[in-house]
Amino acid sequence: MKTETIINKGKQGTAREYAKVPKGRLSRLGQLGSLATRVAGSMVTEGVKQLAQGNRPKASELLLTPGNAKRVAEQLAQLRGAAMKVGQLLSMDAGDLLPPELTELLARLRAEAKAMPISQLNAVLQHEWDIDWQDRFQTFSFYPVAAASIGQVHSATNWSGEKIALKIQYPGIKESIDSDVDNVATLLRVSGLLPKDVDYQDLLEEAKKQLHAEADYKLEADLLKQYKQLLSPDSRYQIPDVFDDLTTENILAMQFVEGLPVESLTNQPQHIRDHVMELAFELLFKEMFSFRLVQTDPNFANFLYNDQSQQLVLLDFGATRAYPAHVSQGYQLLLSAALEHDKTVMNTALRQIGFFSQPITSSQQDAVIELCLEACEPIMTDGVFDFGQTDLARRIRDAGTALSMKENYWHTPPADAIFFHRKLGGLYLLAARLKARVNVREIFSPYLLTTSQS
Repeated sequence: MKTETIINKGKQGTAREYAKVPKGRLSRLGQLGSLATRVAGSMVTEGVKQLAQGNRPKASELLLTPGNAKRVAEQLAQLRGAAMKVGQLLSMDAGDLLPPELTELLARLRAEAKAMPISQLNAVLQHEWDIDWQDRFQTFSFYPVAAASIGQVHSATNWSGEKIALKIQYPGIKESIDSDVDNVATLLRVSGLLPKDVDYQDLLEEAKKQLHAEADYKLEADLLKQYKQLLSPDSRYQIPDVFDDLTTENILAMQFVEGLPVESLTNQPQHIRDHVMELAFELLFKEMFSFRLVQTDPNFANFLYNDQSQQLVLLDFGATRAYPAHVSQGYQLLLSAALEHDKTVMNTALRQIGFFSQPITSSQQDAVIELCLEACEPIMTDGVFDFGQTDLARRIRDAGTALSMKENYWHTPPADAIFFHRKLGGLYLLAARLKARVNVREIFSPYLLTTSQS
């Protein structure tokens, strides 16, 4: 077997950083405790400095300094696994309820994680396959092509000459999920960064379930095959094949598919950027209303664009969530009612999805419906919606903040809604980055219900 020794470079052209993944529960908890101590020490130092200058800083101002932001982001990125994932989840799903500075801090965790050192990688491969695992390959690159929160990806070539992408899970991730989620939530809450009145327990329990599913690579392989079958009639999408003989619970072996990262398409012609987003929105509506199976992770790295075949390449199915019929139909009704500006039917649809399950005033209900109307603007637009010429993301954020602060509505949405909104919001962000112009209403039209159907 030949080992490839090309030094892998990160997005900015710098060599990738390596760091051993801490495995034990106590060592991971210890690192979080150490982080809390360093953050607290920094707050005291900064507080003394501010007082000496005659200022009376708020605790939040002392906590959310650039130095502390860097400490938290780097520590969670080194822990990887659920510690990193829960930060990503909170930054994308609870951004309307969190201080803007914390949202920005947690958003830094969407960047790539550090990679495992080669010695740790080799130990994982020997455990999953056998001590002579190298004999399975013609070539194997020890340098990852990508590193994320749960695993890293390596390229290899089998003896048939097929190029393979190997997603290899960090050791100890499965065992650390529950404690990581609890520890990070506790760290954020006791630090004062999470509002005391917000009950995140249900969301955190759903996050644990989702992360356990993401950490099962055999389950992801099955989901990948399911998607491939569901999308087989539509040649505009490309999904890699699975190599079953190499796949385990901790290693997912897939066909290595070439393509351009979707976020790199900013300089491509307008029609290409529009085409990519049309495919993405059409896929999302198929997932929710036809398949009732949604890949809920909006990470841009989950998509490539094959400019030769003009296909959207789908790479990651770990965060796939099955939706019950009443939720799928609830969203179909909600979007259809929004097109007609029918707030009464929208209220009915939101209740069907699972909103308003806690006591809520009529003004709070109205505020939630107004927020939905704001978010539905691309679908309500009759014709092409220009994502490059809109402040939609800011308006949704402001409306969410007004709902939580002015209306004092701290109700956490149902988990099904949070994961779907996460994906929809991610597509809005990608469309804005690509300055895409998309007729979202036309794409949704096959699923449109009339008032009589509701």
